[in-house]
Amino acid sequence: MLTKFVFDYARYVLKGGTKFYAWMGVLGLLILGMLYVYYLQNTEGLIVTGLTSQIHDGLYLANLVFLVGVAAGAVTIVFPAYVYHHEGMHKVTVLGEMLAISAVIMVMMFVFAHMGRPERLWHMIPYLGIYSFSSMLGWDVMVLTGYLLLNFGVGFYYLYSKYTGKPVNQKIFMPLVYISIVWALSIHTVTAFLLAVNPARPMWFHSMMPIRFIATAFAAGPALIIIAFLIIRKNTKFWIDDSAIKLLATIVTWCLGIAIFLTISEVVVELYARTEHANGLYYLMFGLHGLTALVPWFWSSVVLMVVSFVLFLIPSFRNNMQRLPVICAMAFAGIWIEKGMGLIVPGFIPTPIGEVTEYYPTFVEVLMTLGIWAFGFFILTILLKGAIGILLGEIKFGAAAAAEAK
Repeated sequence: MLTKFVFDYARYVLKGGTKFYAWMGVLGLLILGMLYVYYLQNTEGLIVTGLTSQIHDGLYLANLVFLVGVAAGAVTIVFPAYVYHHEGMHKVTVLGEMLAISAVIMVMMFVFAHMGRPERLWHMIPYLGIYSFSSMLGWDVMVLTGYLLLNFGVGFYYLYSKYTGKPVNQKIFMPLVYISIVWALSIHTVTAFLLAVNPARPMWFHSMMPIRFIATAFAAGPALIIIAFLIIRKNTKFWIDDSAIKLLATIVTWCLGIAIFLTISEVVVELYARTEHANGLYYLMFGLHGLTALVPWFWSSVVLMVVSFVLFLIPSFRNNMQRLPVICAMAFAGIWIEKGMGLIVPGFIPTPIGEVTEYYPTFVEVLMTLGIWAFGFFILTILLKGAIGILLGEIKFGAAAAAEAK
């Protein structure tokens, strides 16, 4: 029966109209470009990237950190659905789990992209590798793997039950759901520790980092989910209730406000009595020694986040399903900048010995990044299309379909 489930699922997702095939074709081209530059990286080395001895984490780690938040943001659907029994959310919980799966896969791919020697990845395997417990990245990979397995198990067990027409075993299902809720918080906390436990990097070395990460995760994740839900409503027969979208918009509003408040607090504390430890933040905001590459990034992030937050506060914008995707896209982009390039790179400027250098992503890094995002959206499209087919009853096991026909 499991083989039949996989076959029916695959057969359904391969069918589509012109828009579907055009979308998948564009993603496929970007994936091919990613494979090419990945080949370059592994034959010529990381010299083809803009990474240096001074700045050894750039665009790849920035996307890794951001996407962990997107994955954790799926809990904003699961928690209201199962803890507060929100009916509108309960219908779409499995779609949030599909997003989490796709985001974690992208995170893992950025880990591979960032490694100069991917064949040494086995060192992160618990008890076998030398970095599994001594490296914070090893812990991060472990909790992310656990989160991936949890969402995969919970999501596809629910879909399989729907496919066969059998009830979900609540004694198994609900404990896994509650574990996944707590686990979602852990993945972004450990990712925050990945940065915050570096005393030589004053911009990261503070206890506010995990709180900022959780706040931005619960803003960026739901923002992307809202956009996905509105696309699904427009292009499929699956209807997502306004109540679910409005609740997610409310979550984005307040979490975005908290994130902005924490950013302002950090700016005041660091720059009010400026010491050399504030040079990374000062470089990000105003430049340092004539170097200003990230200054436009920072202020564009501030504008996007503040403007989107103000618009979210206005009910006529927040509850308007035509305007809402634009506001969500602004918030999503602002958080990506603030949590990616606006956090990772300035943490290395200046270096612990006072060197001031700048980082510019190369074409290889840009194409690799676009390709990984394309692969993630490729997987997400397949997962969402199949899940919607099952929820609509268009993918059913033969016996269940025959019973329903009677």
